[in-house]
Amino acid sequence: MLHLPLILSAVVINTIAQLCLKAGMIKVGEIHWTGIKGTPTLLWRVFTNPFIELGVVCYGISLLLWLWTLSKVSVSVAYPMLSIGYILSVFAGYLWFGEPLSFTRLAGVCVIMGGVYLVAIS
Repeated sequence: MLHLPLILSAVVINTIAQLCLKAGMIKVGEIHWTGIKGTPTLLWRVFTNPFIELGVVCYGISLLLWLWTLSKVSVSVAYPMLSIGYILSVFAGYLWFGEPLSFTRLAGVCVIMGGVYLVAIS
């Protein structure tokens, strides 16, 4: 596939955005709704977190790359390729955040990989 590097760049940067957002929310902590009075403080804590800011920037870059991708590749081919992000996030979550990597998750990753392969060769 001629545009695979472009698609993979968009997907990888999108995955990095997710990882940054997760890292930021680990620093912020679990959100508990305290009513409208606490909202400005909560929003300030969230959106001044460097990881959250980096995640938002990565999302912006990913969006631009995705628009470029869609200008070159049919959506029926490009969109299923976003599933690669699921694969990357499962392994990144395991490596960086200590999230569980069960047999069921690995089986799901294999199914996704098979589907992406089938779309890619079509």
